[in-house]
Amino acid sequence: MIGPNWLECRMWRRGLCGAVFLGLLASNSAVAQQSTGAVFLLVPVGGRAAALGQAAVADGGTSEAAFWNPAGLALMEGNEVAAHHAATFISDNTALSAYFTAKGLGVIGFSAYLVDYGSQDVIANRGGPVSGKFSPKNVQLLASFARYVYKGLAFGVNYKLIQFRQDCSGDCGLFPSLVGTTHGVDVGLQYGKADAPLRFGVAVRHAGFSLQLEDSDQADPLPTKLDFGLAYRVMLPRPAPDVEPLDVRFLVDIENDWGEFDDPQARIGIELGYGDLIRLRTGYAFVDSGASGPAVGLGVKLGRFSVDFSRVFYDSANFDEPVYISLRAGI
Repeated sequence: MIGPNWLECRMWRRGLCGAVFLGLLASNSAVAQQSTGAVFLLVPVGGRAAALGQAAVADGGTSEAAFWNPAGLALMEGNEVAAHHAATFISDNTALSAYFTAKGLGVIGFSAYLVDYGSQDVIANRGGPVSGKFSPKNVQLLASFARYVYKGLAFGVNYKLIQFRQDCSGDCGLFPSLVGTTHGVDVGLQYGKADAPLRFGVAVRHAGFSLQLEDSDQADPLPTKLDFGLAYRVMLPRPAPDVEPLDVRFLVDIENDWGEFDDPQARIGIELGYGDLIRLRTGYAFVDSGASGPAVGLGVKLGRFSVDFSRVFYDSANFDEPVYISLRAGI
């Protein structure tokens, strides 16, 4: 007689067993209780923002802004394609983006984001042969638009298709193929001209319909957030007339769960720049989760090509510390 199906977690940190802990990594305890199909939206995307302690609501100028505040896309000066990758303790996360500036219209573009938890063997009976294999993953597709609407006021919006997939090959028993799809939006504003030292931002992120896998009673709401941010740049004296200008930027974000404003989360970042050539970054995320902690990073730009690298150090010793890297190219 065949007993209950058992899951052999040969790769437990990269499959569904690891996905259970995604909420603890991404946000506070309230969000951690939601479906893993929605909590992945709170995991940082991009080597630049991750290095700045995730303080990016008032930042912009690159396609990475689509994941933090789409209004920041309005600062882009040209077309750009980008690839972002993060190796976390539970998943491999990859995003591909292409954004284009159109004179008189604004900035438009698209991003595709995949969170892959790896594959898991399923054993029909403890100690028996492998009967199947399932592969959980999350997918997010974004379509973005941003432009200046009045002097220094920029507006941006994302439409998002969000999906949780659990693909099965063979007999997966308690882990059959599942697909849940929903739709959401991000809406943001930023105020400050491109060359202004002070810039403000506000964004509503991950607003939309609940993610449903089986029935309406099981549907989980998206982790909607309301973010406020500011960025302040100070120009430093040049050591010599023929060197690149030096500057330092300070960024601060305050984040709340939508409709709940009694437990704000803070993020701060500092960036020291030698023109656009080299950017040294550090930051700290003050959040009520295992993802709280400092970060460091480096950005290098050579002609049309840019590389942003960051490493996050969690206050909690329970998680491996992720590495983020972004590659961008002007086209």
